[in-house]
This record gives sequence, C-alpha cells and structure tokens, in this order.
Amino acid sequence: MTTSQPMYQAGPDTRGETPFKALLPWFYGVLLTAAEILTALMYIPAGLALHFSILILLILQAALEAGKPRHALYQALTLAPLTRIMSLTLPLGSFPLMWWYAITSLPLLAAAGAAAALCGFKAADLGLVRGRPGLQVLVALSGLPLGLLEYLILRPQPLAGLDFRHLWLPALILLICTGFMEELVFRGLIMRAATIAAGPRFALNYMSFIFAILHITHRSVLDVFFVFAVALFFGWVVQKDRSILGVTLAHGLTNITLYLIWPNLL
Repeated sequence: MTTSQPMYQAGPDTRGETPFKALLPWFYGVLLTAAEILTALMYIPAGLALHFSILILLILQAALEAGKPRHALYQALTLAPLTRIMSLTLPLGSFPLMWWYAITSLPLLAAAGAAAALCGFKAADLGLVRGRPGLQVLVALSGLPLGLLEYLILRPQPLAGLDFRHLWLPALILLICTGFMEELVFRGLIMRAATIAAGPRFALNYMSFIFAILHITHRSVLDVFFVFAVALFFGWVVQKDRSILGVTLAHGLTNITLYLIWPNLL
C-alpha cells in the first residue's frame, strides 16, 4: 500500500462488490461485540476463546486480501482482539493496578508498529504530525470536561491520591499508555486503513464503533454511547487536521481527570 495518497482520500469504488464482502468488516464488529459482552458478563474463557478466534480469522482475512484495498483494514483490526487478549492473559496480579496500563501497552505498541509497517504506513499517515497549534490546544483542553462527564457516568475509585509525589507517574502512564497508544491505534492506524478500504465516512463511523465496543467491559451502556460520541469527535478532528496530537492530549487528560482528579475531589 503506497503512502503517496492523501491521508483521508475517498476510498475505492466498491459498487461492484458482493453484499457479503461489503458487510464483512461489520461482521467482525459484531463478533468483537459478542466477545466483549461475554467478557463483561464474566464468562472469561468464552470471551477469550472468541477473541482468539477473531484474531486468527482477521490474520487469515488480511492474507486473503493481500494487495487489495481492505488488506490494511483487516491487518489493523487485529489490534482490537489483541487488546483484550493482552489484558486477560498477561500475569498482572502481582503488579499495582496502575502498572497494568503500562505493561499491556508495550506489546500492543509493538504490534501497532508491526501492523503499520505491514500496511506501508509512515508517520504522517498515522497522524504523527504537529497540525495547527491553535486547534490542537483547543482539542487537548476538551479532555477536561470529557473527563468530568465520564466520571459522572462511571464513578471509578481513584487510582492514586492528589499528592503530586504520587500523582505524576500515574498521570504520565495514563497519558502515554492510554492517550497516545489508543489514539495511535484507533484514530491513526485503524481509521487510516478504513479510509483506504471504503472512504472517510465509513472510516469515521467504523473506527468509532470498534472503539466504543471495547468499552463494554465497563458495564455501562451509557458509557458505550458516550465513548462512541467522543470517538466521532476525535476522529472528525483528525480527519480535518491530520494530526493525533490534540486528541492524544485530550484522551490523556480525560483519563487523568477520570481516574486521578475527579474521584479525589467529588
């Protein structure tokens, strides 16, 4: 896949393809939804088995689509089941909860780099550019109210106290391991691949759907819809300015305030 195309150009002409092939990405979305529901209901072995099955199917699907527009999409989608597989199988019990984010993000970041290389994506294709500073700052600041809104939905327990000596490291972990890593995967890699597959409108909606269903394990229907709306907003910003900088900072601030600030203040 070449990278000389505009980052969010229209996708290929798909008018002649069969309905099954056109709906296949959504079929994988339904499978991921089922796997997440099983996991959220604490049917962990069944959810894990389904995630492993989806991962294998996506790898095979990507191989079958080699050289075709949807190859990159199926390659990038492997990161969705892999995210849950990592969180469920890594031996994290002996580590403090905060370190779970750091430990699981390392293999996922490596996998994202490998997927990007296989797709032929460069830094600019993934939104790793500065963008317009004024817009990026405004988008970054949106993380403050978003964090408050999600706190009011989930009401999580604080991951650390407000003492700066104990706060800066958890904040840094959340910024890098949730903010940067998830924006790179979803608004960078998956949305770029989905744009090549079927155009920017499909990419925005599909990426937001996949991102939202991976929050089903929070066991809040309202939060899934909230996350879907946030994903649409973040994706729209990236499509307009081609940079994930602002949404990375906004995502990081959302999680920092959600887990570290608001639980200690409210």
